[in-house]
Amino acid sequence: MLPGFPTSAIFTFHAFVAPLIRARAGLSVEAAHTVAARVPVRIPSELGREEFVLVSLVGADEGLIAFPTGKGSGAVTAFSQADGFFAIDALASALDADSQVEVKLIGKSERAPDLVIMGSHDIALDVVVGALAERGVHARTIAVGSLGGVSAASRGECDIAPVHLIDPANGVYNRHLLGPGLALLPGWRRMQGFVFRPGDARFEGHSAETALQTALADPAILMVNRNAGSGTRVLIDSLLRGARPAGYANQPRSHNAVAAAIAQHRADWGVAIAPVANLYGLGFLPISPEHYDFLVVEGRRQRPAVQTFIEVLRDEATRDRIRALGMEPAAKESI
Repeated sequence: MLPGFPTSAIFTFHAFVAPLIRARAGLSVEAAHTVAARVPVRIPSELGREEFVLVSLVGADEGLIAFPTGKGSGAVTAFSQADGFFAIDALASALDADSQVEVKLIGKSERAPDLVIMGSHDIALDVVVGALAERGVHARTIAVGSLGGVSAASRGECDIAPVHLIDPANGVYNRHLLGPGLALLPGWRRMQGFVFRPGDARFEGHSAETALQTALADPAILMVNRNAGSGTRVLIDSLLRGARPAGYANQPRSHNAVAAAIAQHRADWGVAIAPVANLYGLGFLPISPEHYDFLVVEGRRQRPAVQTFIEVLRDEATRDRIRALGMEPAAKESI
């Protein structure tokens, strides 16, 4: 019998059931289609258990780079978006950053994307990626958070890095992230806020600051956090000022996952953007408006896919779709 979680079931079938079926059918052991790749980040692992890690493959000057796409037995979306996977030995407590691995491909070959977008995720980014697809551009998005996107762009591991990080010294968004070889492309404006289930008397009708104090005062009130390195996590930690409320260790990688956890009563509150709160029918208390922009690797700016990305940001149909989600695109002349 296979495990109930989809991704766990797939790996169990791959490791135990498929070889048995091939053997019973008199077939030879299936030849694995593998590629060598570098893993740029450290991946912790549980001692005593072999762990399979799903990855997306990105081409770089020195060869392929394998970025982990998600973790957890129920990570169906991560599996559907992955190019392949590799295993961490049961006797290892972690895989060190910059390790070389053999990635077993899901399918016969990896397909190199036309455009690699790494950094913060946003539902309006899905609109942009959809518009790119309509123009024949295959874009790969990898959600690693704003800080992860800055690092990837600085190392030349992506074409574009979506970011939303404020400079605490002057309150300006994203310009302090610029470094050698990087340019800033304005995106859109959005509102971050305190999210909760409608009708929750602990939060309903209060300000975000009061709701936060209420949540911190009661250990029975469960939060859902965001992943380290994301711009929203930076905002959350600045609001908490060192506090670690119940649920702090639950760190999903997207606004949608935060909203889903609250809507499904797996958490009571979190921080997410207004359009996602509206999408899930949740209560929303504004905290801070922010700028969601893009770092562009200057050396790749003239590539056709990057130029198409810029055209899409200027396209009025795309801009109308972004407005319909509750966000305001930057002025065309600034893009």
